[in-house]
Amino acid sequence: MSTRYPDALTLLRTRRSPKLLDMSGPGPKPAEVDEMLAIASRVPDHGKLTPWRFIVFEGEARSRAGEVIAQAFLADNPDAEPERVAIERARLTHAPTVIAVVSVARPHAKIPEWEQTLSAAAATLLVVAANALGYSATWLTQWYSYDARVRAALGLSPDERFIGFVHVGTPANPPEDRPRPALTDIVTRF
Repeated sequence: MSTRYPDALTLLRTRRSPKLLDMSGPGPKPAEVDEMLAIASRVPDHGKLTPWRFIVFEGEARSRAGEVIAQAFLADNPDAEPERVAIERARLTHAPTVIAVVSVARPHAKIPEWEQTLSAAAATLLVVAANALGYSATWLTQWYSYDARVRAALGLSPDERFIGFVHVGTPANPPEDRPRPALTDIVTRF
């Protein structure tokens, strides 16, 4: 019989994502961020291609990235209200640490790009790693994840894509649970 990890099962059963506006500090220490990223790097990876990478935004880097987002928004919405521009500028500032998961899928003779993208999505396991270290985490994609100008300005090559941004911190309020699907609605047995 294999080893059971009851603490891990409890974590997986009870993990919740807080609302972004409920996120605050303290955030993880650098060694804890490294630990989360090491855990996230242990996802299935057919062919050992490492079809993902991470970008860590902390401190002022969150505001600099927010300025990139705000400028792209303003280019498309030159008449936007200042309050709305401020929302765009603050996108990465609610949690003390934001980690972008980037898909680095490439053409390969045996491993389809789709499979590589799924491996990159699995690297968002860092959400669970953050919870295991006592933090809360929320995985978000917003319009700027898909904007070529933002991707380029944040250091992505034309063939890379954001899987999402994982916001890590401490919730100001306990996260609310949401209704979960009944297994009878989502499971069939062949």
